[in-house]
Amino acid sequence: MIEITPILDNKSNKPLYIQLTDYIKKEIIAGRIPSNEKLPSKRKLSSYLGVSVNTVQTAYDQLCAEGYVESKQRQGLFVSILEDDLFSNPFTCEINTQRNKESPNVKIDFNSGKVDLKHFPYNIWKKISIRSLNETEGELFYTGDPQGELELRMAIAKYLFESRGVKCSPDQIVIGAGSQVLMILLCLLIGKQHTFALENPGFHRIRAVLKDQGINIVSIPLNKDGMDVNLLKSSEASIAYVTPSHQFPDGMVMPITRRMELLKWAEENDRFIIEDDYDGEYRYKGKPIPSLQGLDNNGKVVYMGTFSKSLIPSIRISYLVLPTSLLRKYQDHFTIYKQTVSRLHQHTLYHFMNEGHWQTHLNKMRTLYRRKQSTLMQAINTYMGSHVKVIGEKSGLHLIIELDNQMSEEELVTAALNAGVKVYPFSIYYDGHKQTKGSKILLGYGGLSETEIEEGIQLLKETWRI
Repeated sequence: MIEITPILDNKSNKPLYIQLTDYIKKEIIAGRIPSNEKLPSKRKLSSYLGVSVNTVQTAYDQLCAEGYVESKQRQGLFVSILEDDLFSNPFTCEINTQRNKESPNVKIDFNSGKVDLKHFPYNIWKKISIRSLNETEGELFYTGDPQGELELRMAIAKYLFESRGVKCSPDQIVIGAGSQVLMILLCLLIGKQHTFALENPGFHRIRAVLKDQGINIVSIPLNKDGMDVNLLKSSEASIAYVTPSHQFPDGMVMPITRRMELLKWAEENDRFIIEDDYDGEYRYKGKPIPSLQGLDNNGKVVYMGTFSKSLIPSIRISYLVLPTSLLRKYQDHFTIYKQTVSRLHQHTLYHFMNEGHWQTHLNKMRTLYRRKQSTLMQAINTYMGSHVKVIGEKSGLHLIIELDNQMSEEELVTAALNAGVKVYPFSIYYDGHKQTKGSKILLGYGGLSETEIEEGIQLLKETWRI
């Protein structure tokens, strides 16, 4: 039962029952007392508030008269179901404003940040978690190594070498709760006096972190191979942040020639490349391309990876592989910052990897996502055909479609939402949200079933009149 806790003023000129009535009305309108919620009995509320039963009864009578609550025989008083237009009232709280921004009729959400959770081995993860607690007998409740648990770092180093060609020791790895947290640490390590070059379009969340840290940013346009190195050279940037294995959001895979050009740029002066390999596990055509870090012989690449796409996002386990120069600086000055990831989750993930469950899960998800990608491509070809151009479909969990009709991005997104399908505009990933040429839409498919993917594309065809 809901708690009602108004601050009543006995010295006010406004009677207590009116103060109580106004308070309850505001709470109902704001959504903090939801529809169909049962109100406390008049005796319980009068006792709780220290007022007379008559005061509560009069307030309740007024609420009934105004239609905010209704009496159900032998059950009590219940909040009425209010129409949506009441929520335009200035008393509406911020939480409801945010809630109402999400359309309630969204049936299919092409969100690139979602993954398939139905196939996560929950029982295995649960058993390992419980076992971890029993094995350590509470040791995991203490704070651990600032860089992260050594056993997990050893497992990550082994995996990265075998799968991505990353050359590192466990000592070079720093674990953190997500890429944004680790990017803040990198800003401290590298120094805020440097100018960072970002891909344009590029990952908007990293751009936001750098701006919040007061970093000077230069946005470098892309060409067919990735970040334009000629424009990078002519800029004042000494740090380049790139997503070479699957550029976000454009989806291109950076060829070896461009990777070598970037490495040559970084060899000059005090320069570094931050390689964000956010979903490098998923590639559907051709052989995996080695990481930039694996090609680097001069300690100029910081490798950044995450388990958010390949495991489950809420675990928040990401990691950096630091070159020797930055590692020394980290160990000298920044181990005072405590580890941000739960030791229990780290310990569980170590056993998950060490016992082979990780590789089994990854292989299963690669097959699953390849099938979903194929379903999406087939649906686009079937329902949209030559009216769209598909971009960046060879890797990752999203792709871009460029439409040849006359609707703007905003019109496409709005029309889709009205049809119950949520899609995402491409232009928001440009620095300053610049309008792109043509209308491009980002479609993420990791969190959707094959049936939802096909139904979503069919609905888009109908609503966009392709």
